[in-house]
This record gives sequence, C-alpha cells and structure tokens, in this order.
Amino acid sequence: MIPLDSPEDLETLTKAVALLESPSLTIRIANLVGTPVEWAMKKLPGSTADKVQKAIKVALQKAVGGALRTMDDTSTAAARPKTHTAMVAASGAVGGFFGLKGTLIELPITTTLIMRSVADIARSEGFSVKDPLIQAECVQVFALGGRSPDDDAADSAYYAARVGLNELARETSRLLAESAAHHSAGMAAQGMQLPSGQAAAWLAQIIEAVAQRFGVKVTEKLALQAAPVLGAASGAAINAMFISHYQDMARGHFAIRRLEEKYGEAVIRDAYKAVQERLNRSS
Repeated sequence: MIPLDSPEDLETLTKAVALLESPSLTIRIANLVGTPVEWAMKKLPGSTADKVQKAIKVALQKAVGGALRTMDDTSTAAARPKTHTAMVAASGAVGGFFGLKGTLIELPITTTLIMRSVADIARSEGFSVKDPLIQAECVQVFALGGRSPDDDAADSAYYAARVGLNELARETSRLLAESAAHHSAGMAAQGMQLPSGQAAAWLAQIIEAVAQRFGVKVTEKLALQAAPVLGAASGAAINAMFISHYQDMARGHFAIRRLEEKYGEAVIRDAYKAVQERLNRSS
C-alpha cells in the first residue's frame, strides 16, 4: 500500500511518474521527424558539439538571469505553457530558416524561454523562484531526460538523473544552515536565502553539471534540424517538442518535490517506485 494521505496526492504522484519516466526527448523528436538521430549526427560538422557545449553554458547563465531573477513569483495564476511553446516555436522557425548557424544564434533565446516556462511551472506548484534553491532546481530540470531504450524498466530514470546532483544539493543545505546560523532572526524569517555570492557560485556549479547533459540533447536537436529534408516549419515543430519535453519534466519534478516536502523524500521515493512498478505491469 502506498502511504499517502489523500487520493489527490496519489493521483499527483501517478501523473508525475508517467511524465518523468516517459520516452526520452531523443526518441520523441526522432519519431516526430522520422529521421534516425545517428544518421543526422553524422551530417553535422565535427566542431559542432564543441560549439554547442560552449554556447549551452552561456545560454544557461543568461537564462538564469533573464528568466529566473526577473520573474514575479507573487502571482497565484496557473502556469502558461502554451504561451511559452508558441514563442519557442517561432524562435525555432527563424533558426531553422537560416540553418545551423541560425539555430546556434537562437539557442540562448530558446533556452531562456524554456527556463521561464520551467520557473512558471515551479511557481504554480507553490515554490518561490527567488529562492536560490528553487532556481537551482529549475536548472536541474534541464538534466532530466526521460527513459531511453537501454534503461532497465525497474529503475527510475528520474531518480537516477538526480543522483549525480545530490552532492551539490547537500553542499547547498550545508551553506544554508551556516547562513541561517550567522544571520539574524529577521533575515531567517525572510526565507534564509543564501548570500548572493554563495548563491551565484553554487548556481555556477549546477550549470556546469547540467550543461553537459543538456548539451547532448541540444546537439541531437541541431542534428535533426540540420537534416536536408527539414527547414523552418520543422524547426518550429522540433522546438515545440523540445519545450514540451522540459515542461513535462518540470511538471513532474516540482510535483514530486512538493510531495517530498509533505511526506519526506524517502517515503515519496518508495511510493514512486511502487507506482512505477504498477504502471509497468499495466503497460
């Protein structure tokens, strides 16, 4: 029996598991355009991956500043994924029209829009995007990739992706504890925020860790967009699929985080596994 207090929480968990363990972004995009990723990757210039990796770090850094730190998180309105999807699709259409170079130029715009959508979803789940911890959680969403064909169905792709970032999370918890101990009760009441220098340094570490995983997905996306049969229209479709994937990851992730805050991480992790096994049996 899954130890959750309400049917609503169980339904939330079930939906989150289905989102987070869905087919990977690579599979979804390849199915969309009908082109094997391996074939498309061979068509890219050899230096593209390096260029993408450098561009990703810059794009994520700009996205944090442009999307997270300027966002109003006092609103209680629902998230607006369709608005962000339309904007990203338009950006992809422009990038696709101008080929690979155009796609690299639109990358920071697309990344910022995706980050803003992820933050919007976090806000709608009751989290403050002004909190450095939640900003880092938003960045971590870019490291979540869904399930690949080689994954063991009994294991959680979601929790496996989180393992690599746990050390940074523990370090942040330590810094938060130190910060709270050295600040007045009034500062603690405002949310026990990390000092700006510590927060920036920690976010830089998160970006470094996430950039490599996100860069692989972006390179695969560029390869498919650069395929000869594709153009502006497919650039828009691929970008729409791209942001849809990370919106799904954000919805699942912040739903899980909300449940972890209520029940504890260990309880939700065990419940997650039980729901995943049930879904696997029914599929």
